[in-house]
Order: sequence, then structure tokens, then C-alpha cells
Amino acid sequence: MNGKNPISASEIGTLWLTYQEKSMILRILEYFLAKADDQEAKNIMGGLWQELHFYIKEIKQIFEDEGVSVPIGFTSVDVNLDAPNLYDNGFDINFLRILKEVSMGMYTINMNMAYRKDVIAIYEGLTVVTHKIYKLTTLYLLEKGIITLPPKSTMPKTIEFVNDKSYLKGFQPFSDKRPLNHNELGILHHGVESNNVGMQLITGFAQCAENKEVKDYFVKGKELAKKQIKIYQEVLLKSDVPFSATSGSTVTTSTVAPFSDKLMMFCVYLLNGFGIVGCSFGSIFSLRNDVSLKTALIAKDIYFYADEGIKLMIKNGWLEEPPQMENRVNIIKK
Repeated sequence: MNGKNPISASEIGTLWLTYQEKSMILRILEYFLAKADDQEAKNIMGGLWQELHFYIKEIKQIFEDEGVSVPIGFTSVDVNLDAPNLYDNGFDINFLRILKEVSMGMYTINMNMAYRKDVIAIYEGLTVVTHKIYKLTTLYLLEKGIITLPPKSTMPKTIEFVNDKSYLKGFQPFSDKRPLNHNELGILHHGVESNNVGMQLITGFAQCAENKEVKDYFVKGKELAKKQIKIYQEVLLKSDVPFSATSGSTVTTSTVAPFSDKLMMFCVYLLNGFGIVGCSFGSIFSLRNDVSLKTALIAKDIYFYADEGIKLMIKNGWLEEPPQMENRVNIIKK
């Protein structure tokens, strides 16, 4: 395989999106690093900043070598390092962990569309970095008591096969539903955990957004996150599952924006995509049909919320256009 083979359209597309995402994360890390007072947290974030900065330069070099225009992404104008703390108590590492969950999924897709040796090497390297940071952030948050482990249960001692279609039934108002299986419990717990972080994030965004429509959009997102948490918690409680997925992080009362409205909107855009994928996973791998339907309906809500956000970004000129194929119809007409 020759690393200098012509770059494919799919590779340009994934590298372009990776550049956008990583330039956004660099700006977020710069703000959190400026405000962090915990040395261990600083070490985690500082190490990640250095590694992502290296890969940003690698992507930029490929674009320049191939004659591809380098995207703008997010720059110093999108972060205000002098803004006071918008979040307290470990939110920086908690949010970073969620971002690494998003990155893990993106690299899997990106690697599937990579053919050139140098492009594959970028996603291999980023995958290693992401797994390392996810491990470090998880251990940090558990040690600080900011996140908790999922619920425990008695260990299975035998192997069983599903022998009755009632195993799938969850819509039985006059009879007991079967207990949640461990896969379903994990999906529900993760839904509560990730939406707790998302609700705090977007609450802070709503407090400091400058554009009125953007502020209203973030308020709507906060209510959507609360709705999802309530749905997941109700299923767990009705199944007599004790849980504690609350975060020790808090949103301050600051109304000074650390990030541009453009950056905050793009961040929510990425998280919306992650939410839709997560709900789709839950719909497929939840075998109790009430859980499966609930996650599918949540995915629908996120989809329409994300669509509204994209239109708002376009309206304000914040959505950078991805590289696209030639318009043959227009070329022929000319």
C-alpha cells in the first residue's frame, strides 16, 4: 500500500469532520486548562491537547499536499480564556469522558472508510489516544466520586435460552414484566449518566449564549435531556433497580461565554449525533419491547431537535460546508 496514492472522497470527508471536531476540542481544553485547579486533571487535559494538536497538524499537511482547502474549524476567536468558571467540581473531566465516547464511535466509522496508509495511521493513533484518555478520565471520576458504577446484580450461574415470546413483551399493564437483562440495564444506566452531563453542559450554554434564538434552543435541549433522564429512571425504578448516576459537577451562575455561539452549537450538533446512535443501539439490543420503543422515540426527538439546530447554524452562517462532489448538471449546462 502506497501512502501517496490519490486520496479518496470518503477520506477527505472523514478527515474534514475530524479536523472540525478536534479543533473544537482543543479550544474547549484550552479553556478548561486555564480554569483547572487540580493537577491530575491538568495532566490529563494537557496530554490530550498535545496529542490532538499533533494530529490536527497531520491532517492539515495531508490537505495541503493534496491541494485540498484546509477548513477553518475553530480558532482562538471561538474561546474566551478570561471568562470565569462556567462549571465546577470536575465537570471538565466528566465532559471530556463523554467526548471520548463520541470519538470512539467516530474513529470506527472513519477507519472503515480509510484506504491510504497515512490516513489509516491517523485513525489508529487517535484510537489509541482516545482509549487511553477514556481510561484515565473514568478512573479519575470514580476516585473523586463524581461518577458511580452501574448497579450490581446476582451473578448468572446457568446458561438459559429464551423459549417464550413473552420475553419480548414489555407492554403488559395487568401483568408483571420480566426483569431487565444486563444489556438493557447497561443501556438505561448509560442513558441517565450521559444525559446528566449533557443537561449540565447545555444549561451552562443557555446561561451564556449571546444570540436569543441560540439561547432558546439550548433551553429546549436542557428540557429534552431532563425528559430522557426521567424516562430512563422510571424504567429502572419500576424494575426495582437501585441506581445512582448523578454527577457531582455543578453549573455556576456565570453568564460570561467561554465559547462562541458557533462552537457551542457545533458541540451540541456532535452530541445530538452521538445521542441518536446510542438510542439506535438501545432500540436494537433491548429485547423488552417497551424499552426498545422508548429508546426509538427518544431518537426521534433528538433527530428533530438536531435538525432545528442545523437550520439555526445555517441561518447564522456557522455551518462550514463539507467538501462535496462536482455538480455535473451545472458543469454540463455551462
